[in-house]
Amino acid sequence: MRTVFWEEDKVKMIDQRILPARFEVVSFSDHKSVAQAITDMVVRGAPAIGATGAFGLALAGYESASTSTGDLLADLRVAAATLKAARPTAVNLAWAVDKVLRVAYSVNDSADKLRSAVLSEAQRIADEDVEINKRMAEHGATLINDGDTIIHHCNTGALAAVDWGTALGVIHTAHEQGKKIHVLVDETRPRLQGARLTAWELEQYGISYEIISDNTAGYFLKAGKAQKCFVGSDRTAANGDVANKIGTYMLALAAHDNGIPFYPVVPTSTVDLSLTHGDQIPIEERDPEEVLGLEFKGERVTPKNAKARNIAFDVTPNRLVTAIVTENGIAYPPFETNLRKVVLGE
Repeated sequence: MRTVFWEEDKVKMIDQRILPARFEVVSFSDHKSVAQAITDMVVRGAPAIGATGAFGLALAGYESASTSTGDLLADLRVAAATLKAARPTAVNLAWAVDKVLRVAYSVNDSADKLRSAVLSEAQRIADEDVEINKRMAEHGATLINDGDTIIHHCNTGALAAVDWGTALGVIHTAHEQGKKIHVLVDETRPRLQGARLTAWELEQYGISYEIISDNTAGYFLKAGKAQKCFVGSDRTAANGDVANKIGTYMLALAAHDNGIPFYPVVPTSTVDLSLTHGDQIPIEERDPEEVLGLEFKGERVTPKNAKARNIAFDVTPNRLVTAIVTENGIAYPPFETNLRKVVLGE
């Protein structure tokens, strides 16, 4: 089953907030609810967010009562702004919504034909994401050797995309090729996407894994008990600086200090060539309650009056990145030149 899909004139998605305890598919019939679902992380992961935004804009078209193309386009512009504001760091969201909007502006026909064209483009983006992920996985799997232990941060599997996944998709493909691999799964605090989602996916695939706390990764790297690090990306700048789930930068530092390869797996839609470096990437700060609300044995771990900061992403500088895996191939340093070549096919 896909993470997000269109069915019965609704946007449907796996509710990732309640995995692994329960598997449920929820549906949405208006674009504002879709935007809220993105903010609330019912759906998460840059590729999945992009497809969800595209379907959300299609939904806005069918919500609108406008009978003229001009009025419908105006409604779509408003909806696009709402959807793009749902998660600012993941560039795929704005990329997909803008791509659908461009198709809408190219339609010189009735409002109904415009609605149909918008939905078709959203579906095309979703279908293409699956193919892109599988191509990335084939490239990335060449970097994994039989017997490797891999440290993985956050969740980058089928749940983070429309299907298959980015970094975890690479690991899944290597497993299907018969390579015996083991995955050390960072918990990924504070929302524990690794412990909840990545571990759940690895169980479905039959891949050997153990969950580790985020601050344990350095130990395994220094002790020579891990040979590779694979992560995803929510936005990658033109110079190869990688914005990803908070904690990625610390993992990259530990990998670099111990000479362990560090590989972000990044669809080209996640590469933002308009940004020269990672300091230009907007970084989302989320509700402190995600940190303060953590419990241990049913009890809240923080004092009643405690305050917290909840930075959702950090930026790993390109000097710590071994190579970047894309659907068009693997880019090695210097990224300022080679990443652009891979993205633009030069």
